[in-house]
Amino acid sequence: MPATPGPDPESWLTVEAGGLYCRPGDFYIDPHRPADRAVVTHGHADHARPGNGAVLATEGTLAIMRARYGDAAWRAAQCAGYGETVRIGPVAVSFAPAGHVLGSAQAVLEYHGARVVVSGDYKRRRDPTCTAFDPVPCDVFITEATFGLPVFRHPPDAEEVAKLLAAQEAFPERPILLGAYALGKAQRLIRLLREAGVDRPIYLHGAMQALCDLYEAQGVPLGPLVPVAGADRKRLAGEIVLCPPSALADRWSRGFKDPLTAMASGWMRVRQRARQRNVELPLILSDHADWDELTATLEDVGAPRVWVTHGREEALVHHARARGFDAKALSLVGREDEDADGEESAP
Repeated sequence: MPATPGPDPESWLTVEAGGLYCRPGDFYIDPHRPADRAVVTHGHADHARPGNGAVLATEGTLAIMRARYGDAAWRAAQCAGYGETVRIGPVAVSFAPAGHVLGSAQAVLEYHGARVVVSGDYKRRRDPTCTAFDPVPCDVFITEATFGLPVFRHPPDAEEVAKLLAAQEAFPERPILLGAYALGKAQRLIRLLREAGVDRPIYLHGAMQALCDLYEAQGVPLGPLVPVAGADRKRLAGEIVLCPPSALADRWSRGFKDPLTAMASGWMRVRQRARQRNVELPLILSDHADWDELTATLEDVGAPRVWVTHGREEALVHHARARGFDAKALSLVGREDEDADGEESAP
């Protein structure tokens, strides 16, 4: 006799007030309010929040949560490496690399013969600071869609780094204040600059230091970094100073002599965003998949069912249906855009 099919994933993986909930395992994936049990895909604050009971995550994600939240990070934590299976009740949970930031993972859930992959945030291009995305065949693929519109096609990283270095050469009398997310984007930028031949010190806003130190401790070499707090800001002509995006517009930036303001973000594709922030040098550099990467990933994973969340859902749902996938939007609240200021506003 043929095997009896298991319950439909829609019956055991649901959107509740606290986020995406796995009923048979009684846990949430990236809950946006404290939960008794949480599977956390990566360390950004809109996915890894403090106050959970038991947390399952990769070593890198746990290290980030511990650095950010201290004793408030969790009551108990369990580390799982990529490919390692942990059973939570009747559900087998494992992690696959997501290529987003250090320790980032896709959550792979298996229950009664069905496999669901929750992508978390991801990108497909090379990143020297984290493990590359690994497509996992599954029955249901839950994908983010932060840049889920055809207008979002990110240029090669090397082109954007070349723009930054060209500006440094063209304006040797001006310090470059470079706004970037403190977790992931900043460290990736530093590594890309090192690969481009920059070996001089890079200056850091105070909000960047702890996570750069953490990346170094996790085996990601960043080269010479200098806290800007101890430097004479009037004498930083021609130097690159990494800071949170929010710092570009606050009084901290006024201590520099005629700074050139730059920002690294996928949103710099939208010129109005750059103008609103008074960014002179917009750099299109994202830790999220662009439209081509999102659509290619659907084909690479090959899941017959696609649930789309966290972003511009309608366009990707329409594309997926046109390609023959059974697709729907899975709206989750509590997710922020890539460069929301709130997370990185520490002094």
